[in-house]
Amino acid sequence: MILAKIIGNVVSTAKEPGYESRKILLVQPIDPKGNPSGKSFLAIDTVQSGIGDTVLILEEGGSARSILDEADTFTIKSIIAGIVDQISD
Repeated sequence: MILAKIIGNVVSTAKEPGYESRKILLVQPIDPKGNPSGKSFLAIDTVQSGIGDTVLILEEGGSARSILDEADTFTIKSIIAGIVDQISD
């Protein structure tokens, strides 16, 4: 799992199969203190998150497809699996 912050929405008129009718967000990986930690990437939202939310992301295709219940869709790699309420030491 990857800890990340939602930094943007993605709008596209043409999408790969599996991404159609799905909300796609731009996410920035962060460390537990909230500092950027790596390159931003795209993820499918499954939890109704929005810009500014801290989220947990699954970046493994098999698990992502399992949550979406779409075993035949091979293009999905990253999904937002949860919204983080609090991070404690």
